[in-house]
Amino acid sequence: MHVPPEVHDSADQVGLLAAEDIAAGIESAAEAARSFVLGCPSGRSPLRTYAHLADLVAQRNLDLSHLIIALMDEYVVRTADGFKLVDPELPHSCVGFGRRQILEPLNAAAGPGHRIQAQNLWYPDPAAEPGAYDDTLAAAGGIDLFLLASGASDGHIALNPPGTATDSVTRVVELGEDTRRDNLETFPSFRQLDDVPRYGVTVGTATIRDLSRAVVMVVTGAHKQVTVQRVASADSYEPDWPATVLSDCASPRFLADRAAATLLSAAS
Repeated sequence: MHVPPEVHDSADQVGLLAAEDIAAGIESAAEAARSFVLGCPSGRSPLRTYAHLADLVAQRNLDLSHLIIALMDEYVVRTADGFKLVDPELPHSCVGFGRRQILEPLNAAAGPGHRIQAQNLWYPDPAAEPGAYDDTLAAAGGIDLFLLASGASDGHIALNPPGTATDSVTRVVELGEDTRRDNLETFPSFRQLDDVPRYGVTVGTATIRDLSRAVVMVVTGAHKQVTVQRVASADSYEPDWPATVLSDCASPRFLADRAAATLLSAAS
């Protein structure tokens, strides 16, 4: 189905609206005395959402003790014994990002007894069988809300490259050059393309589509104009632009700022 974007004046507004959706879900789950699984990307796109969510946690005194942060992906390195996660202390580590940009600010905003438990930061493991992370998420009841972002150059979502099959599950993938160039810009610690890891472990498009009760995609900035155009025009998943999986998800919401939606305005 087509998912038209809600276009807002600024990236900050987009982040606030996404954060309000997440906060409402956390509140509802707390009232029902159940866990709330939040699927989280790393990178620049969701930073405003996480910052606003921390503000809302403090303002509303949200109980995060049953919140599970499920990360989408992580860089891995190839060894003689297979693949292993990069050191979480590295600036580009997604697990490190999850700790620094999500877990720590939210816990700092939460009151005593309301903080996220350390073991509730989940991430895929390259040493596990493909799909094992999906099994873990399914056993938890699925992902209550998956926050999504999209690559600017090739439409990758998580680390799923163009050409990703519609039934893909969590697995190790080789990263395309466009994806690696996007990540080169995201992390200043990368000085050249050769510094960017060539492999990652990532949730699949089927993980996102089949295990999420709701998804919110945030797309901001003029460099994301093609992404907004491609995702808005899709009525089903298009493998050459993986972010179009949004079209096949349950309860999708598509938030964009005016800078990212320029091509849509021009077309109309």
